[in-house]
Amino acid sequence: MLHSPVDVQNVSLAIRDAVAPVFLLTGIGSILGVLVNRLGRSIDRARAINVMGDEQFYQCSAELDIIVRRTRWMRWSVGLFIFAGLCVALSIASVFISAEFHVNLPHFVLIAFITAMLSLTLGLLCFLREIILASQEIITSNRQKT
Repeated sequence: MLHSPVDVQNVSLAIRDAVAPVFLLTGIGSILGVLVNRLGRSIDRARAINVMGDEQFYQCSAELDIIVRRTRWMRWSVGLFIFAGLCVALSIASVFISAEFHVNLPHFVLIAFITAMLSLTLGLLCFLREIILASQEIITSNRQKT
């Protein structure tokens, strides 16, 4: 527990240092909500196509192919965002462990945070690819109608 003013100061510094990553976790959670919603809608559409009759299924086969590719990119994106969230959480926990046990862990915090940023970047790139595929899906369906 807290036994001296120095301990209180160390904990307050740890809390101050953990505030920015906590906001980052909030942003990661928001993006994950968007991704999971998009993933669910894609899965629902794929299920609807799969139960169609043969003629309708054949007409929608190009759309289904794109949906399958989209879901693959979304799964990668979700996984990368979850991994980034875990890395951020580890960096926050490391700050508090460092304050409580008077262990110097700056390299671990740095590596965890850099790993989180790389994972976020890759997750955003996967999300961008999924959006490009979704745009292709609309273009493909419009071509088939004309």
